[in-house]
Amino acid sequence: MQIFRIKRFHHKISYVARDGLIDLNQLNNIITPSTIILSIMMANNETGVIQPIEQVGKIAKEKGVLFFTDATQAAGKLRIDVNEMNADMLCISAHKIYGPKGIGALYVRRKNPRVTLIPQIHGGGHEKGFRSGTLNVPAIVGLGAACELANEKLWDDGSRISKLRTILEQAITENNNAFINGSTKNRIFNTSNICFKNINAADFISKFKNIAIATGSACTSANNEPSHVLRAMGLTEKEAQSSIRFSLGRNTTIEEIEAVISQLQYLK
Repeated sequence: MQIFRIKRFHHKISYVARDGLIDLNQLNNIITPSTIILSIMMANNETGVIQPIEQVGKIAKEKGVLFFTDATQAAGKLRIDVNEMNADMLCISAHKIYGPKGIGALYVRRKNPRVTLIPQIHGGGHEKGFRSGTLNVPAIVGLGAACELANEKLWDDGSRISKLRTILEQAITENNNAFINGSTKNRIFNTSNICFKNINAADFISKFKNIAIATGSACTSANNEPSHVLRAMGLTEKEAQSSIRFSLGRNTTIEEIEAVISQLQYLK
């Protein structure tokens, strides 16, 4: 049995195309004999663009490098199978699938190959030595329940929410005053990132009192810089600063979508 021990690694950054998708040929070419791990998001948190994870996993396996994917945004919206993806490590977070905040899960492959991680928290040897500390049982149970519900509602949520998003996007872009950032074919069903021409998104958003929208991810809400995701996709600084992310959910209604459209048209 081959065992990988992750002790240290160097990183190399490569940029994606305008549609937000990685170039598989480029990916294949930049992996060198010294590469030990490949890390790619399954679905982007700002654009919703889905990467070709199965092909990425195949490349990683052929090259003999570990493959880690952040599936936080994909969970509850896409079918996830670590074996089909050849994923050696995969993470999710409960709050993205209507579970409790502060709890997540990390899948670590234990054979073919076996992955051994260095503990970040030492102590009593909990979680098979990966992370010591008393387990948060209520949150763990909540995560499990959220996963079960997400699996049950996957297709119904996808069908209903994608229709609402289409209504929203068509209304916003019908006069060619805005365009969608990223691939419109390879996206999770709840996310829409739209560039509004000739506006400043931050100023635009400040005019809304009853609508929760953002210029980027919650992780970078304190940063006033234009989205690094959109810039990496090739958008100009002005275009990135004119872009707004809309996130729809299980409880979003057609009435709410119509209210958003009405306010957007009023403020243009």
